[in-house]
Amino acid sequence: MNTYKTETQNAGKTINQQGMTWNGIDPESIARMRLQNRFKTGLDIANYTAKIMREDMASYDNDPANYTQSLGCWHGFVGQQKMISIKKHFGTTRSKYLYLSGWMVAAMRSEFGPLPDQSMHEKTSVPSLIEELYTFLKQADARELQHLFVALDAATESGDQIKMKALQNEIDNFETHVVPIIADIDAGFGNEEATYLLAKKMIEAGACCIQIENQVSDAKQCGHQDGKVTVPHEDFLAKINAVRYAFMELGVEDGVIVARTDSLGAGLTQKIPVSQYSGDLAEQYNAYIDGEEVNSIEELNTGDMAIKIGKQVIKPTRLDNGLIRFKPNTGEDRVVLDCITSLQHGADLLWIETEKPHIGQIASMVNRIREVIPNAKLVYNNSPSFNWTLNFRQQVFDAWQAEGKDVSEYQRDQLMSKVYDDSALAKEADDKIRSFQKEAAQQAGIFHHLITLPTYHTAALSTDNLSKDYFGDQGMLGYVAEVQRKEIRQGLACVKHQDMSGSNIGDEHKGYFSGSRALKASGESNTMNQFM
Repeated sequence: MNTYKTETQNAGKTINQQGMTWNGIDPESIARMRLQNRFKTGLDIANYTAKIMREDMASYDNDPANYTQSLGCWHGFVGQQKMISIKKHFGTTRSKYLYLSGWMVAAMRSEFGPLPDQSMHEKTSVPSLIEELYTFLKQADARELQHLFVALDAATESGDQIKMKALQNEIDNFETHVVPIIADIDAGFGNEEATYLLAKKMIEAGACCIQIENQVSDAKQCGHQDGKVTVPHEDFLAKINAVRYAFMELGVEDGVIVARTDSLGAGLTQKIPVSQYSGDLAEQYNAYIDGEEVNSIEELNTGDMAIKIGKQVIKPTRLDNGLIRFKPNTGEDRVVLDCITSLQHGADLLWIETEKPHIGQIASMVNRIREVIPNAKLVYNNSPSFNWTLNFRQQVFDAWQAEGKDVSEYQRDQLMSKVYDDSALAKEADDKIRSFQKEAAQQAGIFHHLITLPTYHTAALSTDNLSKDYFGDQGMLGYVAEVQRKEIRQGLACVKHQDMSGSNIGDEHKGYFSGSRALKASGESNTMNQFM
């Protein structure tokens, strides 16, 4: 990235070449606008963020303490505020990403209104949200840089050379709010060509990382609901290929593909793939099909089917809708096969959807995968669909019981009760929740921890609290004490909402365009001056 001085000089050369006709254009203003708009296209963003992810993956391989994190965001403003907060509290955005959840797109961004997570929302709403998120992140850059430019002007006017140099250095080494987005393409929204076309739109909007799952596209279910139906490996690998082709066509060669398997909780398949030779993927997939052995064709009824698996001929167990059931208790074995196969055919990261947050369970599968692919890494859903409090209290209860500790004062199925909140068991459970991500990264190969729907729940919780106070006895104090005063005390930039919305950036532009004739909003009568 060019420095402030270099950008100013380059702009000046171009302006001078035009002669007197461009006298109204200021090279320093051009330099500022260019620095505020570092990323010109979504592909610029995709290439930049893909490189960051690849570096982070290599860093994790060297030391599992270097895991990464993200929170799911359903609006550009939410993503923007998240990254502004991260820079404020931690001084850098490194290893902190955004997650785009198909669940939240369905529930909050569809023109049909709230929808379940079943790929019923408009597929174009996914790239639209990616573009929106990056628009807001770029505006965060522009706003923060505009503040630096104002400070630089003040230092220049006062002749403070030391401060001028420090501010120019801060501008030249500015860290962008633009970070990788892990974007959910569900099961591809159709066949492999449909997957490719949608992946292209997502990449063009800025996505460097696309997560795709092995469910049947038109029967897709949320990973934490029942009724999930998986596809044969050949079908899934075709879609992984489609995403890779999209990345390569658009020149994003470092693009990252996350292959998600729902097989742990999926007990059904829609198709029986055709085996071409002994031991191929189709035969391995079919080995898990449930059914009863058939010794004679006379045992089959009209409409029944039979398939030879190994040395047996079986009649697959089929539901009334024609779906075929897998053998019980084969979920983990199918997950391991799914993951190894995906990594061997172009996927970069794995996602194993589980029914509970249990490090031992996750590690048992990852260790088996790593026997074949030693550097296998996971993206893990720290899902709000888990009751984290209950799960970890029960895990501690079970561990204590196994160790012979006295657990007579606790009722296992009632451990969510607040009567246990101050108990020793609850405190140990909270300690385990606190360290879950660090320990799972170390023990279970988890490179990236994300929460899919956190901002859905925080919006509901904060709105509930404000509604209770404001419409109750607290009146206006419900807002002042619990929102505005806390914004001020905690230094939230958003308390100056006019500045956050771009008003001051607009005033600067008006000055560039109209000079002293510009009508600006940021004068003495602007009430935002109360928040200096």
